[in-house]
This record gives sequence, C-alpha cells and structure tokens, in this order.
Amino acid sequence: MSGAIYHLSIKVISRGKGKSAVAAAAYRAGEKIYNERNGDIHDYTRKQGIIHTEILLPDHAPSEYLDRAVLWNAVEKIEGAKNSQLAREIQLALPRDLTMEQNILLAREYVQKHFVTQGMCADVCIHQTENDNPHAHIMLTMRPIEPDGSWGAKSKKEYLLDKDGEKIRLASGEYKSRKIPAVDWNEQHNAETWRRAWQDEANAALERSGSDTRINHKSYARQGLDIIPTIHLGVAASQMEKKGIRTERGDINREIMVTNSELRQLKARIKKLNKWIVDEVKKAEQPALYAILQDIVDSEGKSRYQSIIDLKTAAKSLAFLQTYGITDIVGLQKKVGEITSQRGRVGSKINEIERRLDVLDEHIKQSENYKIYRKYRAQYDKLYKEYETLKKARGFGAERKAQKALDTANEYHEAHRIQLTMYGNAEHHLKQNRNSENKIPLPDWIDERDRLNAEKKSLYRDYHSLKEQVREVEIIKRCVDSINREHEPPQNRQRQRQKSHGIEL
Repeated sequence: MSGAIYHLSIKVISRGKGKSAVAAAAYRAGEKIYNERNGDIHDYTRKQGIIHTEILLPDHAPSEYLDRAVLWNAVEKIEGAKNSQLAREIQLALPRDLTMEQNILLAREYVQKHFVTQGMCADVCIHQTENDNPHAHIMLTMRPIEPDGSWGAKSKKEYLLDKDGEKIRLASGEYKSRKIPAVDWNEQHNAETWRRAWQDEANAALERSGSDTRINHKSYARQGLDIIPTIHLGVAASQMEKKGIRTERGDINREIMVTNSELRQLKARIKKLNKWIVDEVKKAEQPALYAILQDIVDSEGKSRYQSIIDLKTAAKSLAFLQTYGITDIVGLQKKVGEITSQRGRVGSKINEIERRLDVLDEHIKQSENYKIYRKYRAQYDKLYKEYETLKKARGFGAERKAQKALDTANEYHEAHRIQLTMYGNAEHHLKQNRNSENKIPLPDWIDERDRLNAEKKSLYRDYHSLKEQVREVEIIKRCVDSINREHEPPQNRQRQRQKSHGIEL
C-alpha cells in the first residue's frame, strides 16, 4: 500500500501530569532504562515495531548524551520542580511512498535542521508494525545547553524599571521583575513553522523519489477545499478494517467519502450548467423556451418540435419552470445561481456538522474507554503501591522483595500496555474537555450528537432536492440545445451530425 498522509502532533511530557522523560524514552526506543530519580526500571525490550533509533546532539552537548539513559536521566535531574516540563515530543507520519532508508534520512535531516541546530538534543525513534503506518517519535529537550556543555536556564529574570530607569521596589522588599524565556522554543508560531517545514521537506523527498504524491499541512478548510475530512480510525478499528472486518468508524469514513464524491460531482455539473447559461444569455436571439414547451403540451405533442422534445419531457420541464416562475434563459440563469449558492451552503453546513460530530464521537468514545479500561489502571496502581511500600521497608530481604514487586508491576504494565495506554489517553482527553463546572458533560455530548445527526439528515434531503433540480435544468439544457439546432440552417445541422459521427469535412 502506497501513499502519504499529513500528520504532525506536538505535545509536552510533563512531570506535573505524572510523566517521566526516562520512561517515555525507554518506551519509544524499546529499551530497559534505570530511572535514577526514583529507582524505577523501565523495561520495554519486548516492544515490537522499533525500526530505528538515534540521538542527535548540538555541537556543544556532552558526547555522553549519545547514551539515551544518560541523556534523559540528566534531564530528570536538572528539572527539579514537581511540575517541570521534561521534554517536547513531535510525532509525525512518514510517507509510505518512500523506502524506510529514505524515511530515516528524511526524519534525520528534518530534526537536524529545525531542532538540533537550534540547540535541542533530539531522540528519534521510528516505528512501524504490520498493521501500522510508519511514523517517528521525536523527543526534544526543553532547555538550552551552554557552550561548556552544562544545562542553561529556561528563563532569566528581568527587572522592571520606573520612568527614571530605577528598579521598582515592592512592599516585600523585593524588586519587581518578570521572567524572560532564554529561548523561543515555546513560542506558538513555531508550531506552524515546524508543520510547514515537514510538509515542504517531505514533499521534496517525494519529488526526488519520483512519486506524484504530496502532503499538505493545512486542513481542507484552510486550503479552501469543500471536502469533509475522514475521521481517525484508531489502531483497533484500522486493524479490523485491514482484515476485511467492517467497523462503525470505517462505515462513517465510507459515508464521508461517498458524500465528498457526490458533492464534487454535483459541483462539476452545476459549473457546467453555469458556463452553458452564460453562453446562451450572450446570444442575440434566444428560444422562447417557456412558450415552446407550453405549445407542445397544449397541442398534446402536435408541434413542430415534437420530433425533438417528447410530450412527457415537455410537460415535466414546463412544470419545473412554472414552479419556480421561470419564463426565459435569464430566469433559468437566476435559478442556477440560486442552486449554486444553496449547494455551497448545504455542503459547508454538512462539512461543519461532520467536523463537530467527529469531535463529539471522540469525546463519547473516550468516555466509554475510560469506563472500560480504568480497572487495568487501578490494578497497576495497586501493584505499584505495593512496590513503593516495600521500597520503604527495612530489614533482611527488603530490597529483593521491593525489586520483585517492581518486576511484577512492570510485567503487568507490559502485558496490559494497550489497555493502560487507552485509559491514559481517555483520562487525558476528558481532563482537557471538562465543562465550566469541571465535569464531564457526557449527556450533553450525546444529546448534541443526536441533534446534529437529525440536522444532517435534513441537509441530505436538501442536497437530494438540489440534485433533482440540477437534473431538471440539465433536461431543459438538452431541450434548448435541440431547439437551437432546429433553428440552425440545414447545412449546419448536417455538419453537426457528421461531426457527432466522427466525420469532419
């Protein structure tokens, strides 16, 4: 399977959220690393799908930081606060159109150019399993390294001055000051810069490889494309779909793809009608369409146009014109303009609703995952608490018992890694999406989803009505074209028939 998708996510690994840089690095690299801060051993040597790992350092970083354990234990040591930001992680999808060797080179050059040269230490791990797309996890240090190889400060103090240029003394005796970041790595504009850079460098690599595939860091909406984005399947659904097993989220994506196809087709048909009507309006003489159709119907088909427009077609087209008060081509032009606007409105609203439904479905799914998988987290916490209790114990064999308890906790964590990850993702997601009362508004999410689904059905009815109107205008177009040909001189009609049969004189 070839192809390339754009995905680049940025998050911070923070001790304040119960995370550890050492544990994160061990997991992503599939290694066993001793955590010097708390004595834990993070063993992920049985993790599958680790394709490549490497550490990239700025010129003045100590060479011992090429050892993953040394680097991240040093980070844990220098970051002493209980809520310290330990690392920034960038996860990006690698193009399937490139070989793994090309992807490794692409990821390395991207990281070197945009992060390492700025002074960050980078830990790059590339993953791919049989049922997964190739992707890279990039862990970056959060503070600069000084020219002597020591860790620099994340920020510095700047004293505020009064109008006379003097420091302002506070009632506490301290001087008024503010923190100034030592580096601009946390600035929001960097996210857009890094996202755009990945697009440009991945596309350049795809072009060099001879692939026609390209990626775009902008959403469909930002690109100005009237396209409904598909939803993220997730690992479980993706694996089931690849085995030919239909899933609910897969069905949603199939429905979205059909809708996108139909909206594109309708847009193309309307565009073609608009061009045709513009050309017709420019003509000095236009057929009296309404009168001609009325004549065919009133004379029950005994009209000079009977041979080119049958009675049934004439009656249906006349009814359409009567319904919308159309008497001539200019009136038809106005109607097609209305259809164009309505199609844009319906398409835009469907797009908006689908995007919101995607968000709501994710909220509801994570709520369900939280309930399903919290028992695994409770059991792991219980095992780890037993280890912490034994770790504080004294006496003969206490250290051995503590290590055994830790091994048991680690083994449980590895055996239920997927369930624990699902729980962690759900917990994090729900914390980020609480309401103003700090509660999880699950009933509100379900009610809103039901309401939007009902609104979507109504919009689809509007859409099918527009399709029917477009079809009627296309029939009228064929009538007009036939009438125009009837009014042409005989030699022109003969030439047109010859051209239609592939004969050119």
